[in-house]
Amino acid sequence: MKGEFTAIIEAAPEGGYWAICPEVPGANGQGESIEEAKNNLRDAIKLIFEDRRADILVAL
Repeated sequence: MKGEFTAIIEAAPEGGYWAICPEVPGANGQGESIEEAKNNLRDAIKLIFEDRRADILVAL
């Protein structure tokens, strides 16, 4: 199963790009290129899900 999320990527005023994922609160990334911002956002989403999964497993 593969999940798909929305990535909103915009040019940052100071240069480079920033990215957010509205479906995952707190997930954001930045980079010098669009691809770098997208990859950093992907990594942030993975870390958030790993943290949430750990919280759920502890609660069980």
